[in-house]
Amino acid sequence: MELGGRKVMIIGQLKNKIDALWDVFATGGLTNPLEVIEQITYLMFIHDLDESDNKKSKECAMLGLPFISMFKDELIIGDRTIDGTQLKWSVFHDLPADKMYSIIQEWVFPFIKTLHADKNSAYSKYMDDAIFKVPTPLLLSKVVDSLDEIYDLMSKENDIDIRGDVYEYLLSKIATAGRNGQFRTPRHIIRMMVELMKPAPDEIICDPACGTSGFLVTASEYLRENYKEDIYFDRQKKVHYMNHMFYGYDMDRTMLRIGAMNMMTHGVESPYIEYRDSLSDQNPDRDKYSLVLANPPFKGSLDADSVSSDLLKICKTKKTELLFLALFLKTLKVGGRCACIVPDGVLFGSSKAHKAIRKELIENNKLEAVISMPSGVFKPYAGVSTGILIFTKTNHGGTDNVWFYNMTADGYSLDDKRIKVNENDIPDIIQRFNSLDNEKDRKRIDRSFLVPKVEIVENDYDLSINKYKEIEYERIDYPPTKEIMKEILEINSEIAKELEELNKLLGD
Repeated sequence: MELGGRKVMIIGQLKNKIDALWDVFATGGLTNPLEVIEQITYLMFIHDLDESDNKKSKECAMLGLPFISMFKDELIIGDRTIDGTQLKWSVFHDLPADKMYSIIQEWVFPFIKTLHADKNSAYSKYMDDAIFKVPTPLLLSKVVDSLDEIYDLMSKENDIDIRGDVYEYLLSKIATAGRNGQFRTPRHIIRMMVELMKPAPDEIICDPACGTSGFLVTASEYLRENYKEDIYFDRQKKVHYMNHMFYGYDMDRTMLRIGAMNMMTHGVESPYIEYRDSLSDQNPDRDKYSLVLANPPFKGSLDADSVSSDLLKICKTKKTELLFLALFLKTLKVGGRCACIVPDGVLFGSSKAHKAIRKELIENNKLEAVISMPSGVFKPYAGVSTGILIFTKTNHGGTDNVWFYNMTADGYSLDDKRIKVNENDIPDIIQRFNSLDNEKDRKRIDRSFLVPKVEIVENDYDLSINKYKEIEYERIDYPPTKEIMKEILEINSEIAKELEELNKLLGD
């Protein structure tokens, strides 16, 4: 999942600003952590609507398209017609506290609750019960000022997924967050997976453990960057992109609310974001999606009785990471593809269920790639070793050679600080995956190589790169033993002299 861990990558000034914002709410009388997070989320969404509207205006101007602002001159709120520009964050944040408070309470909140015409949309479902709970104009003024400062700091960190880190840090205030083993996937890892899969404008994309919709947002950004003509000018494809392309499910309503707002501020009008236990019988999706992108939870509570029986036919287990792989195979169309993150144990676990799911991927479908990632990738949230599996659903095999890549660097230090560094395998991974024919002559001592299916079968379907990687040993010539002994004796003699002199000084 995209969010939920305990430790966070928020440091320095930004951490202090968020802590100060939290204190502002506490001193103002709002102490329930979930309510505080929801109020901050609503206000961030209101801020983002202004930014998003400005961005769309510029995009349309560049493309020569007509643009109608959501903050148009005449907006109907209830039984009143008002000047919509008053609802823009950039306008009301400079107003006196009392005026700003009445605008947000009487106009902005009703406005964001009715933004979406489709009352059955994900957005409407999660915003219908949005309540403005900031009790006083003075508190609102302080909160808005604090958020302005936080946004200013975030804008200076635009090379990192700082927004996700801010949400993560806020969620760390809730004791129950992260109980099911979820932690936020770094944006650059999500981006790498999206670029490896190259989604096209006719895809139907799903993340069955979507959190705040990070995979879906990044896929939508990739499509806007690479298929402008289709997304903006092809009416049919635009309707598909806006209404029928993106599906996300989760069991955390706070995550779903953030996810729905996240998609909307990224220009997707009607994503299908739903509350659902994806592994249970309440999930009817079968043979539906052309692309699955996911980082499902690795551990946590699981009601074994509610698990869908057809998933248990593939691998009988209570391990969520194995059941999600079975789910991906069931929900994909034939020809559909998947890129998902799994814990290392999935790759080499020796239980009957572990072997069953690997056998299913290799024998009955087409397993294409196993990318091993260093444990530091998910720090500071977790130190787990993980890999990325890439496969295509065929239902009749097709695995020939499996491509292995041993990622040792992702552009950031692999400690809790995660500072940007020069070492980065991601561009190499994308380039090599897109030209696998050139990998045929790579040796097992290289960072990446192909392994024939027959060899993997002989190794009990083990997908650990260490099973196939060869280590090249360098011969080191040491001096003869007599020379080494002579050096040791000389060093000892020197130490003895120094100790003797020291002893004399102490004696004096």
